[in-house]
Amino acid sequence: MFDALRDWFLGLGAQYGVDPLVFGAIYVGAIPLFFLSLAWLGRNVRAKKSPVLPILAAGACFVSAYVYLILAGENVPAWVYGFVALLVAFGAWSTVRSIRKTIDEAKADAVG
Repeated sequence: MFDALRDWFLGLGAQYGVDPLVFGAIYVGAIPLFFLSLAWLGRNVRAKKSPVLPILAAGACFVSAYVYLILAGENVPAWVYGFVALLVAFGAWSTVRSIRKTIDEAKADAVG
């Protein structure tokens, strides 16, 4: 059963021109970079520096695997693009919440 599932999953990559292992590596590899971006953001807010670069870095980390899917994918069904759009929208909302929390905590630490 596991072999059949693995073969199906890896077959999707061949069918659509996307290597599932590369997608997974980008996805998992971006997670620590995302959290480092949030730490960078907190440091910048406490130091009263611009938060723009850390916010852009966090956003880039979040969408990196999906950008790979969109750029490398061939004949990807339309529903996949819709699903990716929903994931990105939810992720953006979640990231904004994380950023606001990080900024609020950094401001509270700076005040006292």
